[in-house]
Amino acid sequence: MQVTNTLSEGLKREFNVVLAAQDLAERLTAQLVEMKDKVRINGFRPGKVPLEHLRRVYGRQVMGDVVQNVVNETHRKIIDENGIKLALEPKIVFPEDEAVIEAAITGKGGLEFTIQMEILPKIEIKDFSGISVTRQVASVDDESVNEAVNRMAEQSRPFAPRKEGEKSKTGDRVVVDFVGMIDSVPFEGGTGNDVPVELGTGQFIPGFEDQLVGVVAGDTVIVKATFPAEYSAAHLAGKAATFNTVIKAVEAPGEAKIDDEFAKGFGMESLEKLKDALRANISREYEAAARRKTKRELLDVLDGQYNFELPPALVEQEFNGIWGQVMSDLQQAGKTFADEDTTEEAAREEYLGIAKRRVRLGLVLAEIGESAKVQVSDEEISQGVMERARQFPGQEKMVWDFYRQNPQAVAEIRAPIFEEKVVDHILSLAKVTDQTVTADVLLTDESAEESKPKSKGKAKAKASSEGESDASADDKPKKAAPKAKAKKAADGE
Repeated sequence: MQVTNTLSEGLKREFNVVLAAQDLAERLTAQLVEMKDKVRINGFRPGKVPLEHLRRVYGRQVMGDVVQNVVNETHRKIIDENGIKLALEPKIVFPEDEAVIEAAITGKGGLEFTIQMEILPKIEIKDFSGISVTRQVASVDDESVNEAVNRMAEQSRPFAPRKEGEKSKTGDRVVVDFVGMIDSVPFEGGTGNDVPVELGTGQFIPGFEDQLVGVVAGDTVIVKATFPAEYSAAHLAGKAATFNTVIKAVEAPGEAKIDDEFAKGFGMESLEKLKDALRANISREYEAAARRKTKRELLDVLDGQYNFELPPALVEQEFNGIWGQVMSDLQQAGKTFADEDTTEEAAREEYLGIAKRRVRLGLVLAEIGESAKVQVSDEEISQGVMERARQFPGQEKMVWDFYRQNPQAVAEIRAPIFEEKVVDHILSLAKVTDQTVTADVLLTDESAEESKPKSKGKAKAKASSEGESDASADDKPKKAAPKAKAKKAADGE
């Protein structure tokens, strides 16, 4: 077998492999000899089947295996001898002439093929002691805890029917049936029965709740409202609608007494225990927010420190994933690039930059993790799988079996765990300065970031229809979801 390096340009490598007919024939014979003692053919005793008979019966099939083994053996040898790290699986290019392939398969000729590879760049890890990042720290004060308790009380407050004939007021709850129509035609998903509407909460589209103030039980009213231009259901966005609405009940809010009994309704033995649990939850939220912001700052620093050639195929793969999500979001919203004050060309350029950043940071973190011998234990992976399974109540076993049977899916559980451990390693060697801030400062940027779409660059293994919702739910006069903002920077989350 003769292997010749025919291309070494940037991160691209190409090798030409020539396998002589005699070499192929010898490999075929070796395989048939190995089969001889195992195969069972009528009319022959075990181990006594003539080699030529085996060649006639199984030669073509076995030669296919021989060729596949040669390809695998050759590209492994090339990788080992050249110290190559592959960006993606190599591409094998066989001759287009079918006669040449047929001759090789039937043992009448040699075989020549090309192995095309895209390799990972060599990355020199820089000194972490020169990295300086800030970690924001916010304490949980009594006011935050009390606000959380009050919200819980507000959400769980009782409602009691108003007196017969008494009109509804802002803050009341009315129970209604309605039929929504556009141009006098009922639209799909626009019907609701026994729907509770808390007046003044803004949970429904603008104008809907306002027109239910001053009604009494038994009234029939026509509510006129317009769906927001950015409404999540594209076929309703900006449309004027009428809702034939029957008022079935008008209820006045009561007061939820905040005491130990109130706390017991949430599974706590006392109000003090409830506050302790809320304080702990808020503290975890603050820590998670601080972690995300510190990580983003660290990734920004790393992105500025490293500049190297990126494997084109990896960039293309990442970009295609991001772009597919962008196009899907636009289609679902019924919008165009012009609606987002941009052009397709400008958007492509922006998201290509995001893809490049993500690939660059991914390679840097992978190299740092390998250099630091960062490992993800089986126990950590199992915990990750269990956490994912908990997201699908009632389907836990199905999710668990899915990951157990799909190594690629398990790899995607491992990846974020590995990344977080690498980030911890870097932060342990970098200069991290704590900065005391208010909760508002800590969380303000967080809420802005949450409105940005996350990349779908890597395929997500799905055990069920994660993220799907009842389509008709979006057609009811609920408050519109906030407009998705174009992501300006890859955060590596």
